[in-house]
Amino acid sequence: MYSRPLAASALSLLSTPLLLAAPAAAQSSDPSDPSAERSAAAPADQMVEEIVVTGTLSRYGAAKAAVPIVEAVRSISIETEQQFRDKGALTLDDTLNYTAGVVGDTFGFSSRGDFPTVRGFDAAEYRDGLQVLFGSYNNTRSDVYFLDQVEVLKGPASVLYGKGTPGGIVNAISKLAGPGEENELLVDIGNRDRYQVSGDLNADLGNNLYARLVGIYRNSGSQVDFVHDDALIFMPSITYETARTSITAMAEVIDRDGDTAHQFLPLTGTGCVSDQVTVSPAAFCANATGQRIEDDTYLGDPGFNRYDTNSTMVSLLGHHDITDWVTLEGVARYKKGRSDYRQAWIGFTGGPRIDARGNGARTFYVSDSESEQAAVDVRARWQFETGPLRHELFTGIAYQHVQTDNDTAIQRGVGVLNAYRPVYGNVPADLLDPAALADGPEQTAQDLGLYVNNQISLGRWRANLGLRYDDTETRTVDASDARTEQDDSAASFSAGLLYKFDFGLSPYASFAESFNPVIGTDGLTAEPLKPREGRQWELGLKYQPPGTPTFITVALFDIKESNLPNPSSLVDQPDSQQEGDGRVRGVEIEALTRWRDWSFEANYSYLDSENADGVDFDSVPSNQASAWVQYAPSAGLLDGFRIGGGLRYQGENRSTAVVGGVPAAEIVTDGVVLGDILVGYRYRQWDATLNMRNVTDKSYYGTCLARGDCFPGERRTIVARLGYHF
Repeated sequence: MYSRPLAASALSLLSTPLLLAAPAAAQSSDPSDPSAERSAAAPADQMVEEIVVTGTLSRYGAAKAAVPIVEAVRSISIETEQQFRDKGALTLDDTLNYTAGVVGDTFGFSSRGDFPTVRGFDAAEYRDGLQVLFGSYNNTRSDVYFLDQVEVLKGPASVLYGKGTPGGIVNAISKLAGPGEENELLVDIGNRDRYQVSGDLNADLGNNLYARLVGIYRNSGSQVDFVHDDALIFMPSITYETARTSITAMAEVIDRDGDTAHQFLPLTGTGCVSDQVTVSPAAFCANATGQRIEDDTYLGDPGFNRYDTNSTMVSLLGHHDITDWVTLEGVARYKKGRSDYRQAWIGFTGGPRIDARGNGARTFYVSDSESEQAAVDVRARWQFETGPLRHELFTGIAYQHVQTDNDTAIQRGVGVLNAYRPVYGNVPADLLDPAALADGPEQTAQDLGLYVNNQISLGRWRANLGLRYDDTETRTVDASDARTEQDDSAASFSAGLLYKFDFGLSPYASFAESFNPVIGTDGLTAEPLKPREGRQWELGLKYQPPGTPTFITVALFDIKESNLPNPSSLVDQPDSQQEGDGRVRGVEIEALTRWRDWSFEANYSYLDSENADGVDFDSVPSNQASAWVQYAPSAGLLDGFRIGGGLRYQGENRSTAVVGGVPAAEIVTDGVVLGDILVGYRYRQWDATLNMRNVTDKSYYGTCLARGDCFPGERRTIVARLGYHF
């Protein structure tokens, strides 16, 4: 595993056409919630043996299609496990830091969950092709050690996945039992008292059966005082695999104990006194004295706060090749999750949250949340010809039943806490009593989708057509047993056309749609609110010089989402919620290559966003860039040694409060450049690595919000890892 080149995504694109030539071979309730390598000398007909297979799209991947990414009329980015390990990623957010158009840590350093945005929009998280997170903090956070790779499908994805935002999705691929997997035992020691033991054990049981057990135990602090991140996770799987059939049963049991790193630090002691943040009007900073609230400050209460989550997930994944040209495949899942969430913070009062001395009234919040999911997505895939046209057609049905429940309690204005010198205690006694929780609404959503997709080839032309129909029923039952029901349906369409030149250039154009139900009633029309609707036009170039491990993509896109909440300028229709439009235009460039023992990666994106009020999307940077270089000698005295380094730039972002169509306040958070380093050496079965993220320990803010709080970014993390592979 550790001998793979860094440019795995590029190599995967080179390998995928051969792998997929035939079916048999293919593979918030919380008011403070922030929302393949070829030999140049080898002839073309002998290329198969020269390709290193890494990071290919599996049949449970983001595209659901057995076509090479180089022929896909969509933008898809892949980060393999080896890539994000080399870059020192510790969370799912971290794995996305080197992907164009994606912000992983939108709200800075986080311990409650991952909050990525793709092309400016919140992105839903999927696991092996099925969504895994629902509700507001009703689930456990995924751990990157259990992932083979992370994929980002950019742009509207409703034609494949049903309801969702128009930015795209993040799909994580699980480590599953199968032939040829390597065993490993790892020990991690890091700064801030991070200790972790992990293992990946595989066995060939005979008779085409394979077993795998992946697990970790972690005891860790964090960059915020009193906030820890402890975890005990096991994921066993068993696979039956023959030349024509593969069936995998997998279970994942997660128990995570911790607290929330988001302390909603008041703007008065953060952005107002920082040369990295511009605040207007100046009245927002009337109480600022120049004293700064440090990044590690804890404004909760150690005797009250906690964020403990647990979940059990059982999945069944399988496919069967009925003939050489017809395949059945699918994935089914049952998941149940629970969170026990307690947090105190300095309350939001509609003005400066603390006085000139740093004192502010406290808010205490309690939430017990649950989620339960049963889902299945099955499809049939055909390969056939009609005259000169070659088709890869798949049709499918997806069903999902999700139930969420959230019981809460909140008390505002309870005592005073000083943001510069916090003294804890005086927790409201009644909030420590489970009986204090108010029985929140229970919501059930049932989604049924029917879809068809056809990839058509004619010579060097590739065309893709997709159509899906979804029906979504949402039922809400409140504490008094009153019920409301809403039924939404939508048809989604996608189309694209690509031409492959023989010198490796593939220009393409595509169109895609999305929809996302909005629960509620329009006060003006008394009708159920219409779903948000998105559409995207995309033009792009994909360049893969024949016989090289180089892959370059350029994409220009225009996304528009309609049926948003009203612009604040429509004061004459205050109860209508369907007049708003949002828009994002942008460009993305991604490049990967390898020269001898050197690997190179570079990414850039520019986003021009505009919400219903005509201002930039909150917390979305216009510019992003990143680069990673790695040297791994394959022979000689340095064989086994590797060293890598990267820079990532996140440009400035804004948060604007608009009243009556006029910006009333604007917070601009400056951009930042961060550096990451890897040093590693493997000798026989032993492997030692040292990763440093934010190597200069830069203090910065991920974003500051016009509502009055700032979110510190991730400070320097240092992790030394010793592994034994067998």
